Amino acid sequence: MTDSSPPRRRVKSDKPFFVGLLGLTMLYLLLVLALIFANFKFALFKSGFFSWQHLQETLLDPRIQGSVSLTMLTCFISAILAVFVAVPAGYLLSRYEFPGKRWIDSMLDIPIVLPPLVIGISLLILFNNIHLFGTDSTLESLFRSWFAWLPGLTGGTEPGITFSVPGVILAQFTVAAAFAVRTMRHSFDQISPRHEHVALTLGCNRAQAFWSVVLPAAGPGMITAGSMAWARAFGEFGPILVFAGATPNKTEVLSTTVFMEFNIGNIEGAATVSLLMVVTALVVLTFVRWLGAGKEIW
Repeated sequence: MTDSSPPRRRVKSDKPFFVGLLGLTMLYLLLVLALIFANFKFALFKSGFFSWQHLQETLLDPRIQGSVSLTMLTCFISAILAVFVAVPAGYLLSRYEFPGKRWIDSMLDIPIVLPPLVIGISLLILFNNIHLFGTDSTLESLFRSWFAWLPGLTGGTEPGITFSVPGVILAQFTVAAAFAVRTMRHSFDQISPRHEHVALTLGCNRAQAFWSVVLPAAGPGMITAGSMAWARAFGEFGPILVFAGATPNKTEVLSTTVFMEFNIGNIEGAATVSLLMVVTALVVLTFVRWLGAGKEIW
């Protein structure tokens, strides 16, 4: 009796495929590392030698220190606000079907695809050139009256949104929230609706199931969304420059500091602040992702 089954094909090795994937990934990683190395080399080594004095002068500059503290404060507030909006928006888009859903989904991506300068100009026009209900009042004048009792919120200057600290936060939040919404929707998509259905059968309503079942499971996603929003706010430049300005010790953040230093011809100072931004972003994002994973990330 002969075996009539067809001969088994020999499966080719997956190693060439893996090597190809790794090679393309490493090419881009090499570019990123080269950019960081160039910043490091230019910022810390002047004329081929380590310039500790130049680094110290830059980091101890009161204007730079004020820029660092304002950046950390505004990015943190922007990230919190972004997550506060992203959680309900992401859950709505993930769990419900309703008329206009695709349109809303597309509109929420507008801040991602628009040029940053366009967002800044749009904010400037919205707050200062659009009159409310046919009157002479604008959003800026409205907020000025609201903030009159909180002058400290705008650095002790005339209260308002435009060219003030709230303007920095709003400019950061406008873009960062869009990234947070995308992240939270993906996070809710990964959570099985079965757990909610079980909670509903046990007597919970939809809101109770959300708070007691879905939200705790979405904790890692919220941390990821917050870190994404923080990172986007940290690197925001165009909307801040147009809408909030770059006044030293008032609305100047690290991204605008780099621009200001470069504009006055201080390339070494711009490179040093850029390196500070790279290190800060790396430390914060590494810590947040380690916190979200609950284990070592390496």
